[in-house]
Amino acid sequence: MAESGTGTYLIRPDYQKKFKPAIVKEFIHDIVRERLSGVKYEAEKIPELCSSLAECIRDKVKSIGFDKYKIIVQVMIGEQRGQGVKMCSRFFWDADTDNYAEDVFMNDSLFCVAAVFGCYFY
Repeated sequence: MAESGTGTYLIRPDYQKKFKPAIVKEFIHDIVRERLSGVKYEAEKIPELCSSLAECIRDKVKSIGFDKYKIIVQVMIGEQRGQGVKMCSRFFWDADTDNYAEDVFMNDSLFCVAAVFGCYFY
C-alpha cells in the first residue's frame, strides 16, 4: 500500500486521480473514429487491428495518470451484417473506486465495441 506523508496508508484514490469514465469515453470515441473511419472489414486484419486499438487506448488512458489503477482494455470488431450483438462483463470490484467506460463505433462494413475498466489497486 502507498503511504502518505502523514504516516497513514491510502486506501482510496484522491478525487483528482480517481478513474473518470466521461474522460475515458471521450478518448475511446476519438481514437476509434480516427482509426476506423473508412476502414473495410477484412477478417485476416482484424486481430492485429483489435490489438493495436487496445494498445493505443491503453496508452492514452495511462497517460492521464490514474495512479494505482489497473487499466484493462477490451476491443471487439465484427463484420456489419445487421445482426444484433450482446456483450457482458462481470467483475468483483469496489463501487467506490472502480469504474468503466465504453463506446460503440459502426460504419457500413464493421462495428467495434471498446471498453476500458479501471480497477483500483490497493
